[in-house]
Amino acid sequence: MSLQVLPLLPSELGESPFWHPMEQRLYWCDISGQTVHAWQPSSGAAQAWRMPSEPGCCAPVTGGKIVIGLRDGFYLLCTHTGALRCLATLPAPVHDIATMRLNDGRCDTRGRFWAGSMVSPRTAPHAALWRLEAVAGGYRVERMAGDNFTANGLAFSPDDRTMYWSNTPEHRIDRFDFDVDTGTPSHRRPWVQFERKAEGQPYGGRPDGAAVDVEGNYWVAMYEGARVLQLSPAGEVLRRIDVPVQCPTMVCFGGDDLRTLFITSAGAGRPAHERQAAIPAGSLFSLRVAVAGLPVNFFRC
Repeated sequence: MSLQVLPLLPSELGESPFWHPMEQRLYWCDISGQTVHAWQPSSGAAQAWRMPSEPGCCAPVTGGKIVIGLRDGFYLLCTHTGALRCLATLPAPVHDIATMRLNDGRCDTRGRFWAGSMVSPRTAPHAALWRLEAVAGGYRVERMAGDNFTANGLAFSPDDRTMYWSNTPEHRIDRFDFDVDTGTPSHRRPWVQFERKAEGQPYGGRPDGAAVDVEGNYWVAMYEGARVLQLSPAGEVLRRIDVPVQCPTMVCFGGDDLRTLFITSAGAGRPAHERQAAIPAGSLFSLRVAVAGLPVNFFRC
């Protein structure tokens, strides 16, 4: 089946899609639109929740809730009532909300929520990777990595032994060894380095959000490159999926068999001809693929 354009309004900055297996719904964030969305393909029913600041990432929680990374920290949204509760804020001045916000994130298989930040303007690599986990009497937030401008591409291998994390402006994806028992990444090293923009040369984009399939392949949206790449665990390009928008932002696997690839994209900051095209920037897409993705992990609160 070819790439399908979903019957949804374009996002300003679509990000952090995930497929909820019990609800059979696709969730995603519109960061610039300050809204979290949900859509059920079988019925066409859609729902949206307006946020007090930019929702950079989200993940499911049992009992009709989702955990969300906002500009200043982590929040719990009840999707039945719309009630929003703060779980933990990020410490200042390490996380300065005047110049930083949370961005890409997801849960690991032990139910800890990980979210990277981004800094604007990009004057120094102060963006970090934060880990949220429930502890006796509340929640604990810890800074687990740094030296980043725009944190993206967070994903875990099927065997829980590898963590991926990208620095989008640097056009680089890093790889860590990962201890799932302690929730500790170590031995950070570059994994894939993409070519930067060069005048007169074709540009393939820079790595944005990603997801991993059951075979351990890493699927990454290439922002400003109009494509999604499937990379092998060795970093080799296995497949290139061209998309009809310049800035795909993230992918996730969904559907009953987790073989539907969903793709979000960005409209914010794009030229008028892209936003007004027949398939406008910010559209969402789906594509049937041969290999299933890993199921979404729930936050344990």
